[in-house]
Amino acid sequence: MRTDGPAGLRDAVRAYEAALMADDLVALDAFFAPGPDTLRGDAAGLLVGHDSISAYRVGRGGAPARSIRSVIITPIDDDRALVVSVFAPRTGGRGQQTQLWRRAAAGWVIEVAHVSAPAPAVDSRVWRTVGTPLVAPLVTPLAAGAPAGPLRGARVAVKDLFDVAGHPVGAGVPQYLAESSPASAHAPAVAALLAAGAHVQGIARTDEFAYSIAGRNPHYGTPPNPAVVGGIPGGSSNGPASAVALGQADVGLGTDTGGSIRVPASYQGLWGLRTTHGAVDRTGLLPLAPSFDTVGWLTRDAATLRAAAMATLEPGAQRQADGERADAPADARPATRRARRSRSSETACQPALRFVVAPAVTALADPEVADAMSAAFATPADAGLFGHIEVVDLGDIEEAFEVFRTVQAAEAWATHGPWIEAHPGALGEDIAARFAWASSFDEKDVTSARRALVRVRARIDDVLGDRVLLVPSASSIAPSSGADAASNERTRAGTLRMTCIAGITGRPALSAPLVWVARDDLATPAPVGLCLVGPRFSDLALISAGEAIETMLAARAKRG
Repeated sequence: MRTDGPAGLRDAVRAYEAALMADDLVALDAFFAPGPDTLRGDAAGLLVGHDSISAYRVGRGGAPARSIRSVIITPIDDDRALVVSVFAPRTGGRGQQTQLWRRAAAGWVIEVAHVSAPAPAVDSRVWRTVGTPLVAPLVTPLAAGAPAGPLRGARVAVKDLFDVAGHPVGAGVPQYLAESSPASAHAPAVAALLAAGAHVQGIARTDEFAYSIAGRNPHYGTPPNPAVVGGIPGGSSNGPASAVALGQADVGLGTDTGGSIRVPASYQGLWGLRTTHGAVDRTGLLPLAPSFDTVGWLTRDAATLRAAAMATLEPGAQRQADGERADAPADARPATRRARRSRSSETACQPALRFVVAPAVTALADPEVADAMSAAFATPADAGLFGHIEVVDLGDIEEAFEVFRTVQAAEAWATHGPWIEAHPGALGEDIAARFAWASSFDEKDVTSARRALVRVRARIDDVLGDRVLLVPSASSIAPSSGADAASNERTRAGTLRMTCIAGITGRPALSAPLVWVARDDLATPAPVGLCLVGPRFSDLALISAGEAIETMLAARAKRG
């Protein structure tokens, strides 16, 4: 085996390594062969095409420091060679890099690369703290022959907003974590999962104070998205979502105010349920905007999602709808009442249920997402499930978005403003700017927005009635972590205009991984969640509906 290689190649390998350690993006772009067929892979997945690799490199923010220990060059012919490098990361261990180099007119370039780095014991982008387990199940003696808990053995990633006994809440902000005291008891939403036989694997990351749907955290980094290499994970339940998608947890316990479960579920190909507002006890949960805050879960399959929902929605007094007006403000409903569960609610979303679509809402999505959504429901043979999908007009979506974000902002500032003012510089630039904007509303603005919110809620409820709205869970596939600020804001605004519908009405919303977007620059199709926004307290029925649609789409695929 030769280790010198064709002329000039070893010098090119050295120059590439220097550019990598200097994060010289221009030089690195030049080292990778241009065109759509260049490949780069690692444990996170495969990137296809020079432009995708370049965008990933921008979002990565530099490669981990390392030193090369050996290089073996195996020539294939005069113009191509396989280069295998063994490297030592500064953090320890050994890694391996395999590259296919080709001689081009301007010098040697890389056509294919694969990096195998030593896996960290704990990915601090995903987890704040973990255990084996961190918290054991609340096990009670079982009578002979009695069934085990429905979540027995399930690993739970708890969003860093919930009380976990013995641990402080950090809310994605290091200074807030440093000042927090350990919780004296589990939040009811945590305790319910433990009582069902699950254990807490760890406390997972969130965006700062959960005021984001992107999934970035300037203090701890961006958790990986295994479904879209180089894509953001979605937030603010980003840590639980990535833990589940990576196979490090089975249930992600999260929150959803403006899409914080639905968006990461959509971006990472997970099942995610935002529960009916007030259906799950929010005691022991650090709030953001109480009028819209809900508890929910992320899982890899519908069965686990149903088990988590039933474990949490069933215990205690059953919620009654008596006396609750459909047009009552969401924040006027008691947060500690439990969801009404009846046999009719579990079967309400079977094939007889009426589904509706709102073209003006779907049009907010990227064309590729809108086209994929339309294609999913275009086959007459599916009429047995869907019947006639009605088209509805939800009215002025822009007005709905504006009143939602105004009330959300006012409540977010009321919740966290005093702490933020007392701790200048504690937040990253993006979230600090969002809170600064939230502080700008006066009492007159907020009062007007709350009145408009009641009117908009009544209008949407009147249009939807007991029907289920089908809408994309997000306006796009997972954006690149290297996307610019203006692009990110457009994506965020488009998504919030869709996700605010459930927030305004207090309705449950299920994101099911049933729609996929194929592109030439993606090694595999990227997921987009199909969101089912149902009547209040149809939480479990929505899961059944999602499973029925999944079965329908699988049967269609089998038919070809």
